[in-house]
Amino acid sequence: MKALVYTANQEVTYRDEPEPQPRPGDALVAIHSVGICGSDMHAWLGHDSRRVPPLILGHEAVGTVLEGSNPGSRVVLNPLVTCGACRDCLDGRQNLCAQRDLIGMYRPGAFAERIAIPERNLIPVPGDMPTSLAALTEPGATALHAITLAERVLARPVSEARALVIGAGSVGLLAALLLRDKGAASVSIVETNALRRDTVTHHSDIDTIDPAEISLENSAHDLVIDAVGGAVTRNTAMATVRPGGVIMHIGLMDSGGELDTRRMTLQEITMIGCYTYTPLDLRVTLDKLHHGSLGDLSWIETRPLADGANAFRDLHAGRCAAPKVVLTVQPDAA
Repeated sequence: MKALVYTANQEVTYRDEPEPQPRPGDALVAIHSVGICGSDMHAWLGHDSRRVPPLILGHEAVGTVLEGSNPGSRVVLNPLVTCGACRDCLDGRQNLCAQRDLIGMYRPGAFAERIAIPERNLIPVPGDMPTSLAALTEPGATALHAITLAERVLARPVSEARALVIGAGSVGLLAALLLRDKGAASVSIVETNALRRDTVTHHSDIDTIDPAEISLENSAHDLVIDAVGGAVTRNTAMATVRPGGVIMHIGLMDSGGELDTRRMTLQEITMIGCYTYTPLDLRVTLDKLHHGSLGDLSWIETRPLADGANAFRDLHAGRCAAPKVVLTVQPDAA
């Protein structure tokens, strides 16, 4: 089969790879669409020691079951493979399973024509939904999970909150759209890439901010979502959250820098780390995407899997205006 393989730092190669071999309980899935995640970019740059080349990356995927209990059905892949029996799995927090695995990390990912994955990790796609839109389920679920965690500790409901999202990649933009769907009092996105700011402005009513022009003195946000996760963005989050507010830290760009823990303590600021999602987050997100709750989703860009190397280079160089590039592997079956 053909696959896009991470072969060296800043190199992915479209080449022939062995067919996947399903294990007991696995389904064999033909991939239709798969998004390029920020973590895929992180690996491509050689910044993720967990992803060792040669490796098929990709985990934001939609496909059709070839072998399994429901052949012919279209499915979104839950890329987190967990034990299903530990305390966290039984508590509905499968994302914290100590034995968790992720396709495209230690096992082959979805930048390929086919993949083997446990059947319990498959979520049915509504029959009339384009697979390129269903591929937004995984990043959307990451954003939804962050907002769900934030809702538990916010002093007032989201509908009364002023929210700021840092980063207008797909997770950041979907977080802003989910906050808008929940009726947040105001939602803004900080984004360095002018092309992406223009895309957000064109496709939504979300306010965009150039970080060079942000006024920290007038910032008092109840909720700040850092969808980048760098030293600079953490400092921005701390500077723009109001006393008693909440910072959700999603991004994994780096772990450096210093955090103003004095301000965090004296002003009772809550900072919460947020990792991926639960199976329920994925299903709720897919439903919202299908029913149009998140508005115009035409801000995605689709490219063929064979053009994946150029897509990685364009994303790294900031030449891509789309918050999400989705690679098409096979024709849409919708």
